[in-house]
Amino acid sequence: MDTEIDRDAALDEGPWKRNLIVCVFGSFTTIVGMTLLLPFLPLYVEQLGVTDHAAIVQWSGIAYGATFFTAALTAPLWGRLADRYGRKLMLIRASLGMAVAMSLIGLAHNVYELVGLRLLTGLLGGYASGSTVLVASQTPKARSGWAIGVLSAGIMAGSLVGPLIGGILPPLIGIRATFFLSGGIIFITFLGTTFLIREGARPQTARGSKSRGGWSLLPDKRPVAAMWVTGLLLMIANMSIEPIITVYVAQLVEAPQVTFVAGLVMSAAAFGSLLSSSHLGKLADRVGHWRIIIVCLAVSALLLIPQAFVTSSWQLIVLRFLMGLSLGGLLPCIASVIRHNVPDTVTGSMLGYSVSAQYAGQVIGPLAGGFIGGHIGMRAVFLGTSVLMALGAIGNFFVEKKE
Repeated sequence: MDTEIDRDAALDEGPWKRNLIVCVFGSFTTIVGMTLLLPFLPLYVEQLGVTDHAAIVQWSGIAYGATFFTAALTAPLWGRLADRYGRKLMLIRASLGMAVAMSLIGLAHNVYELVGLRLLTGLLGGYASGSTVLVASQTPKARSGWAIGVLSAGIMAGSLVGPLIGGILPPLIGIRATFFLSGGIIFITFLGTTFLIREGARPQTARGSKSRGGWSLLPDKRPVAAMWVTGLLLMIANMSIEPIITVYVAQLVEAPQVTFVAGLVMSAAAFGSLLSSSHLGKLADRVGHWRIIIVCLAVSALLLIPQAFVTSSWQLIVLRFLMGLSLGGLLPCIASVIRHNVPDTVTGSMLGYSVSAQYAGQVIGPLAGGFIGGHIGMRAVFLGTSVLMALGAIGNFFVEKKE
């Protein structure tokens, strides 16, 4: 126990705030790089020789999803390597790899190269998830919720700003130059990571550890498993309405406004989470991370019910914004609970699996939402997601009681 107190005191005096600033900037720029091509991806696919409309849509979906597919597969691996060889080293690898991959995308000659390079981007990337590992492990536990909340806000800001930049830059400088510029900015992240981040000493057992992911080292596996499921539910809740939102909005507004309002609805939740994540993370450090998680899940479950019965677009936008405010506390609290319940030697591994669970939710959410919306009805998507969030709140309540 004294060792833990000494380590937190050393961290409090260390460069964790500077590390946090670099990680926020780096996560923001790399997420922007991963998402900026969304508005012009079909145009780029067409430039690369695909002419059939259906094929353009299909290849655009494949190219966009490819990065997140390989990122989900490799997140636990990078987490384990971070535990073994250092978290800073993994951030250097991710930033340099993404800078190179983004620049190469601007040199693609056909759609197969584009998909291959998007796969490579996900394989070499992982800066945001690596930043979560470094910030969680190098920040005093009493400040971890706030710090991860600030980092989460930077990640969400990147998700919001990326498509906006992708809509502005290509008409000004061209699609290929947009990728080159993005690669150059991520290279600045690489330089900042290399020269500014200072990683504190890792526990001796982390070096050369042969543990297979560290699952056997956990004294109590239930809190970690509960956080993986909570991360999965969070992303399902965020993404389940994606396939149906345009059709749902079309029932509420006139045809010319549908795409604009649908964009506002999609952005409202992310904007709400951006505003609340650091504040809820700081509150969780004071009142308890479990309490914030349970309340956030319960409030989200309640807010999903009226979304199924809205009669105007502004009601849906407000409800999604409020839901984003409530969900903003989940990511920092998930990472903090994992940090508090695992040995320092396997923090990266456990957070890596948590990131994979969240990526899985980004895949399952749209698939389930599209299937349920098409076969049962769009209201069922909101109500079904509400039930899942309520079950998550109840499950976390019982896990926390048994600690």
